[in-house]
Amino acid sequence: MTPKAVIFDLGGVVLGSPLHAIAAYEQDLGISAGFVNRVVVDTAPNGAWSRLERGEIGLEIFFEAFESDCAAAGERIDARVMLERMAAASSPRPEMLTAVSRIRKRGLATAALTNNWTTDASESDPHRLRVHFDVFVESSVVGLRKPDPRIYRYACERIGIEPAQAIFLDDIGSNLKTARQLGMHTIKVDDPTAALLELQGVLGFSLALQAPLSPRGR
Repeated sequence: MTPKAVIFDLGGVVLGSPLHAIAAYEQDLGISAGFVNRVVVDTAPNGAWSRLERGEIGLEIFFEAFESDCAAAGERIDARVMLERMAAASSPRPEMLTAVSRIRKRGLATAALTNNWTTDASESDPHRLRVHFDVFVESSVVGLRKPDPRIYRYACERIGIEPAQAIFLDDIGSNLKTARQLGMHTIKVDDPTAALLELQGVLGFSLALQAPLSPRGR
């Protein structure tokens, strides 16, 4: 089916990767790599991280609750410091914003679909990216978070398409798995340039990258 929309995750896709910031924090503390993500996954859907991203609790409650989740899993962290480091790493990626602009100029819809939480406005606040997208879906606003299939369906309904008409970019495998199950074409973002080259090949038009189109492009 011909794509009618491209849906972008924010952190780790349009913005710098919070996963990299978490990994660096874990390394600085001397705790095992991937510990924080394991706590997030193992405590879902009722753990502190899940509740924060659904907008059910604020940051002040989250800090203590997530530290308790981590302590129960065997490690002590400072959740406030970790989130500060994540925010510092979350600057917009110019090449992604250029791609979004080119996609819109070609007549395709663009959407942001992000797991986030309510915070004070800052340079890394995703709200400032709204102007780049036709649809902007935040977990903390709609009360659902990826990989719950309902938030993907909600995003598609807002755009006015079927899931099979969407291309979805994310940096987390479990989020992409749900999208694929719904019929979306998925692209995993490890290296932003490589992901955009793949997207460029699927779309068949230039996204202003230096490398040539893939063989699938036209």
